Amino acid sequence: MPWSTRWATGGEAHDLVGADQLLPTMQADTLIADKAFDADERVIQPLAAAGKVAVIPPRANRQLSRSYDRDLFKARHLIENFFARLKQFRAIATRYDKTKRNFLAAIQLVAAVIWLN
Repeated sequence: MPWSTRWATGGEAHDLVGADQLLPTMQADTLIADKAFDADERVIQPLAAAGKVAVIPPRANRQLSRSYDRDLFKARHLIENFFARLKQFRAIATRYDKTKRNFLAAIQLVAAVIWLN
């Protein structure tokens, strides 16, 4: 089954729809996410049970506030900036390449160009 039909959701779908599918197979030790992922039962508790750290600021309307690593969350903008720069390359943003291999190669090439600048 291709990636686009397994994980893609419509633009109107909430981010947690995709998270339900991706979080159980997450290999990283830390998840850095925005307030939309501040969900105890769907995100925070499963990650804690798997021994992973969730760096997610609490929503303003949360009954019980919880702590998070503010410094690590502030570094999240570096990742956001990288994806913004990556999308400036039209071939990447519109996915001209038909095969996964060629698309990955294009991303690696553009990432190297971004890193060198």
